[in-house]
Amino acid sequence: MYKCCIFDLDGTLLNTVYALTRTMNLTLARFGLDAVSEEETKRFVGDGYKNFVNRAFCARGQENPQVWEEAYPVYNRFFQANCLYRVDAYDGIRELLAFLKEREIWLAVVSNKGQDRAVENIETVFGSGYFDLILGEREGIPRKPDPAGPLYAAKTLGVLPAECLYLGDTNTDMRTGSAAGMDTVGVTWGFRGRSELAAYRPRYIVDAPAEIKAIMGN
Repeated sequence: MYKCCIFDLDGTLLNTVYALTRTMNLTLARFGLDAVSEEETKRFVGDGYKNFVNRAFCARGQENPQVWEEAYPVYNRFFQANCLYRVDAYDGIRELLAFLKEREIWLAVVSNKGQDRAVENIETVFGSGYFDLILGEREGIPRKPDPAGPLYAAKTLGVLPAECLYLGDTNTDMRTGSAAGMDTVGVTWGFRGRSELAAYRPRYIVDAPAEIKAIMGN
């Protein structure tokens, strides 16, 4: 029986593609580069903001690492102002979380989004204290796909990795959950497709949050 659900943030709990795309396009414009689309954003994100910047700039022909370094603080300033732009929970997520709370399941978030912005996103949408732990990118804990984040969450909440269900929408998440020794769920409503998730052989793949309720009964 699972005692804890650990969720990725972007593309799993919250649809943040509009905020991410807006922030990146403001950054690109500052450097005289063309905008990226929302579909491109979905492919570029998932491995921390620096990789997002690198990939977007490369896609627009700017492959100079020195320019990327100059862009990082610009991106962060724009993101601080725009990180909540059109952000909302995916359909069915609130109902799923309510179901898990009724069953006294620990709720955690492990994200490669910076700690402050991760907390701001989650608490703005779901309220302060709704999740038992929110872990964003921070010093001392390597970002995903390193399993340190989920393992830290499990230890903090007093559960074993085998008692955790790890849920995410990208190959990074599938690798993270597997490396942490947790049953892993690929969700198809986020930023990537079923084929990418299936290639990393998660325990489950689901098309809607309601399907997770049946998994919790296993």
